[in-house]
Amino acid sequence: MKNSALKGALGALAVVGVALIAKKAAQRKRFIKGIFDEYGIKEKSPFGLADKIREMNDEDYQELKGKFKKEFSSRCCKKDNTCEA
Repeated sequence: MKNSALKGALGALAVVGVALIAKKAAQRKRFIKGIFDEYGIKEKSPFGLADKIREMNDEDYQELKGKFKKEFSSRCCKKDNTCEA
């Protein structure tokens, strides 16, 4: 009986883990879709984003770069600020 209870607990933990990963992926997908909409990028691919970046001036590029750094930076080193994003 102990073994089946352990398997059930591990199964529940796995389901929670998959749900958290799916939630994070959905958040990032919404972020990228928002970037495409905000900058008027019609081609929804990395190539469309690259073309738009080539057309940007330095100020707009730095703003976009900051948004990506903020969204995709690692949160493991926030305490002592030793990581570079």
